[in-house]
Amino acid sequence: MTTTPDPVDTWIDAWRTELPESVFASTELTKRILFLSAELEAVMRRRLGDFQLTPAEFDVLTALRRSGEPYRMKPNRLARVLMLSTGGTTNVTHRLVARGLVEREADPEDARSTWLRLTPEGVDTAERAVVTVGQATQSDLFDGAPTELVDKATDTLRELFAASPRLRE
Repeated sequence: MTTTPDPVDTWIDAWRTELPESVFASTELTKRILFLSAELEAVMRRRLGDFQLTPAEFDVLTALRRSGEPYRMKPNRLARVLMLSTGGTTNVTHRLVARGLVEREADPEDARSTWLRLTPEGVDTAERAVVTVGQATQSDLFDGAPTELVDKATDTLRELFAASPRLRE
């Protein structure tokens, strides 16, 4: 199958010419993942603006929503799930509490601890944002790509994760 060169091909070709020892077996894969990640983030930021959400706020809302009813987590667990610092998570949740999307709830079993829980408006916002961002990503980035090709790329990346101990952590 012949493909049209893309920006990653141009980047790799330049390094092969200028400094061939800088191109490794995984260089092209890594650059393509970084390129895709940047494009995904750009689409996400654009679409999240419709909800007046930052990517970090979106991550908090969706982590709480996907946790299942009653859509709540302890702040330190939420920070671990999102791979954020507890301070960063606190800043984000303060903003979401102020907007009425998340509420703090006392832990009846531990007076020193609280739960973070989605409000009904938070549940609604999380669900609408997930669908909208997912649709936008599909239409903005993968429109025209055959479903079979997207599935094949997904399966290949899953196999790569399974084969790479560091990625499984």
